[in-house]
Amino acid sequence: MADRPSVHREVERKLRVDAQFVLVDLVAQGAVARVVPGQPFTLSAVYHDTSDLRLLRWGATLRRREGGPDAGWHLKLPVLGADRGTRDELHLPLWASNTGVVPAELADVVAPLARGERLTPVAWVNTVRTPSILFDSAGVDVAELVDDQVHVRNQLGQTVAAFREIEVEARGSDGPAVAVVDRIAEVLMAHGAEPSDVSKAAAALGAQAGAPPDIVVGRLPVADDRAGEALRSIIALHARAFVLADVAVRRGLADSVHQLRVSARRLRSTLRTLEPLLEGDWARTVEEELSWLASEMGLIRDTEVLAGRLSAEAESLGDPDGGLVHDAIGAVLTRRLDGARGSALAALRSERHDLLLEDLVRGSQDPPTTALADQPSGEVLPVLAERAWRRLERAVRGRGHDPQAWHRVRIRAKRVRYAVESIEPLMPTGGRRLARRLSEVTEVLGEWQDAQVARGVLREMSAREGTSPATAFALGRLSEREVSRQAASQAAFDQLWPQVRQAAKHVHWA
Repeated sequence: MADRPSVHREVERKLRVDAQFVLVDLVAQGAVARVVPGQPFTLSAVYHDTSDLRLLRWGATLRRREGGPDAGWHLKLPVLGADRGTRDELHLPLWASNTGVVPAELADVVAPLARGERLTPVAWVNTVRTPSILFDSAGVDVAELVDDQVHVRNQLGQTVAAFREIEVEARGSDGPAVAVVDRIAEVLMAHGAEPSDVSKAAAALGAQAGAPPDIVVGRLPVADDRAGEALRSIIALHARAFVLADVAVRRGLADSVHQLRVSARRLRSTLRTLEPLLEGDWARTVEEELSWLASEMGLIRDTEVLAGRLSAEAESLGDPDGGLVHDAIGAVLTRRLDGARGSALAALRSERHDLLLEDLVRGSQDPPTTALADQPSGEVLPVLAERAWRRLERAVRGRGHDPQAWHRVRIRAKRVRYAVESIEPLMPTGGRRLARRLSEVTEVLGEWQDAQVARGVLREMSAREGTSPATAFALGRLSEREVSRQAASQAAFDQLWPQVRQAAKHVHWA
């Protein structure tokens, strides 16, 4: 097995030109201060994908390329929130594996996109590349421009496409670097180049490579839409976020576990609130599986948050209590976190998770619905959201001092918030304001829940065999602070709740 892939943030602009295109003098055009041309060389790449090109349709490319300074395996993935010319490139050396056998490290990353389909060669691309390094007035190399003559072959070795392409790649990924490549691209387009945002393989593989991914997010629902179509769009929105967060977790990206849990919660909440629209066991099965996966991911996230919380609190205790708490945290939470990571990754790589992904794709395309789904969205969805609101009101009235009751209020507040956010365009008045108020409530109750979890773990640490009386005392000091935090959260909720009810009065539910 190869080492972990190296990662490079790529910002480039692709441009198509004809065979007679004359590369414009970028210095004379004021785009750069100096151009240093290099010698042409040949690249040979084999692109890998599923038989129905699932990776390409998600905007990902996977290839094994020989020749040039960066020969090896390259997996390019879209960057969430960035333009299509910005991608993360994961790189492994050629020796990681032979053509036709995708390295496990890369296959694992794209597993949520491939969903069990085999990754095999789909295109063979030969490129004669002529590079140039571009410098600014300070003598800094700011970009590389490559002029590519491209030939794409099929499995029989026959040429199926031939074209010329210019790529301009920034040396960095910040704002100034992007501005440089944009300026160069504008100059080239002014002289006849055409912008392109597809890979060489996708450009040659035809319409299938440019088809939508398996999960397509539609427009926001409007009142006259069928409720079933609005349901499909809402499921697709959260299912897409779930799949992309799954990829991010496998890459070990910051906050990815949290984002996966959020998307799972939103999906579960949507299915629970809109349950009257769904027929059969599909919704219940997906809810259960999302709950299972969120629980597996939750142990990582909760342990990370808890370790950070208690470590920060320990600092304020001073010596010797702070040091005793740090030792106790290291003895319990570090081991727990290691186990949680292993368990979570095993869950993501399980057949159970594969089946969940298939269910989500099916639900995002054609969820099984009841007759109610044929009614107009504006008449159906707000009524279902109001039902969730009434359940929240009942939970708040019955909360008392029971920790489980407070946890139930938090869960139902999230459910209403997610429902209102999803169908807010269907609410002529008040929906956005209520969602904001509920967001404040869930934040306050999230602090309450974190304190509740912390108290339980502190009690567990104190009861461990071998815990000294001094350490138990220090842990007790922290537990007392968590009790105070919970009391403050409950008081903050009591202040917020009248504002939430007032906001709900202004909502036009149906």
